Amino acid sequence: MTKLNDLYDREGQSPWMDDLHREWLTGGHLRDLVGQGVRGVTSNPTIFAKAIEATDVYDEQFRSLIRSMSVEDAYWEMVIDDIEDALEVLRPVSRASDGADGFVSLEVAPSLANDTDGSISAARSLHERIAQPNLLVKVPGTPAGVPAIRALISEGRSINVTLIFSLDRYDEVMEAYLSGLETWAAGGATDLSGVNSVASFFVSRVDTEVDRRLEALAGGGDGAGLPEVLALRARPPSPRRRSPTSTSRRPSRARAGTRSLRRARASNGRCGPRRRRRTPATRTSSTSTR
Repeated sequence: MTKLNDLYDREGQSPWMDDLHREWLTGGHLRDLVGQGVRGVTSNPTIFAKAIEATDVYDEQFRSLIRSMSVEDAYWEMVIDDIEDALEVLRPVSRASDGADGFVSLEVAPSLANDTDGSISAARSLHERIAQPNLLVKVPGTPAGVPAIRALISEGRSINVTLIFSLDRYDEVMEAYLSGLETWAAGGATDLSGVNSVASFFVSRVDTEVDRRLEALAGGGDGAGLPEVLALRARPPSPRRRSPTSTSRRPSRARAGTRSLRRARASNGRCGPRRRRRTPATRTSSTSTR
């Protein structure tokens, strides 16, 4: 039994890795991490770019692919291969949790952050190409991303909403999820349990902004907006306080299938290296909270 296992067994939190490398897959490292209590993996284009640049394990496949396709298409072929292998490693967790855990997230291209139709099309394509129940396609919680999230959930697609930086946007994302479920049910779906969602609130980015403003104050700046940011650091969204199952609209969702509502999860994303004076910069796993 490890501390990560304890985190899930005692506290109901699911540790996720905010990283993925092909060497982790071929060498069995990801399988070892899952054995130690990791219950999900999230990725993004930056993570994959660093992985591809840092090693030669992708070179042979890339040389083969580039003979018949563009660099961008070759990138997606390599990424999808890694995601499919990671999904296989996490599948036992998915089965053991009855589909409530064991997810691997793959993000749409960053260039689509302000393109609603493009995000919808890209997410559909990834779901159709991979077609695994424990896949989450990541869509940014931008103004253009919110209607895309609603549309994708309404088609019964599982989505990880990334880049949420405010409580208001978190509420918009939650509403998009619920509205999407309503549309999915209105179209004839009788079992919503296969529609999963994660809302990734980026606590680390808030921490970084607080540090920047504190440093500005120390250097003689005015620290404009610091109280609001400090308040946000003190109270990130909690699934117990801001849960879709606690809204006034719960009864209509309950009739359509309450199990899916329990799968709208908040991820307090303390992910990626942070520049902080108080502690060394580290990479920590994000947590997806029931």
